[in-house]
Amino acid sequence: MKFQSLLLVLMLTLASVAWAQDTQSQAPASSSGQSSISQTRSAHRQQIMEMHKQEMDAAKADMAKMKSSLEQMKANVAKISNADEKARWQTNVDMWETMVGHMDRMLQHMESMGPGMGPGMGGPPAPNPPPPYPPPPPPTEKKPQ
Repeated sequence: MKFQSLLLVLMLTLASVAWAQDTQSQAPASSSGQSSISQTRSAHRQQIMEMHKQEMDAAKADMAKMKSSLEQMKANVAKISNADEKARWQTNVDMWETMVGHMDRMLQHMESMGPGMGPGMGGPPAPNPPPPYPPPPPPTEKKPQ
């Protein structure tokens, strides 16, 4: 009986020692796991920033081409002598001028937001966030049923 008790105590002691060693060996692994996650996040953030820079550079190049084409259109409109044709082309130029201006503002806004595109997503907060759009007004007419 004493031998069985001694064997039971010995097994419990060895089990608790093995469990303690297992817990200690996992602790450094968990801190190195945190380090690995941090490094992965940092690498991912760096990759996002590089992609953002490339996209912004490409968008700026596209914007420069669009502005150049718009200037060529304006010069061509000035050479048109037919009033109806000139009015048609001037309307087209006005529309493109509005579109290019809008895209230029959007490009500047994207550039100011940074790669995260907003607060809470890794980028700096917007300097002056736009006000939310007002809800549409309720219908004024009732449709016949």
